Amino acid sequence: MGDAQFEQEGPVGRRILVIANETVEGRVLHEAVRFRARNVGGAVLVVAPALNSRVRHWMSDVDRARAAAEERLANCLERLQAAGIAADGRIGDGDPLQAMADALHGFAADEIIIATHPEQRSNWLAHDLVARARVRFDQPVLHIVVDLERHDEYLAEPVPQNSA
Repeated sequence: MGDAQFEQEGPVGRRILVIANETVEGRVLHEAVRFRARNVGGAVLVVAPALNSRVRHWMSDVDRARAAAEERLANCLERLQAAGIAADGRIGDGDPLQAMADALHGFAADEIIIATHPEQRSNWLAHDLVARARVRFDQPVLHIVVDLERHDEYLAEPVPQNSA
């Protein structure tokens, strides 16, 4: 799952960076990515941060978190590629904001899509990830909420870029 094709040539069109972990398998996320990528002939890089518990991180035990992220990422890429989307992926830093920054060094995204759990279950939203990404990066950020337990997914209300 390397993204060498994107770093060297890259297809002409919009380039979309997707950051998601467990939510990477959400139906609405896939529909949004397919719609956006198809309509502009774009490329997609999906980054799944290898999230780990504090104890496992402290003990340098990242294997389980990485294996779970790799499996979810492989399923996501398979679905996108089967739909004709030029998609690639990688496992990212456990800090999703850092994972985005790292990905943007080799993938000049035009847009970032962040998929999270609903507010009451999302560590990323508890740490204000979407707002922090909108402040830190120049690209527009689209936020999609995926509640896999309730089979409820939706596009969160977009906030104007870099607004306070």
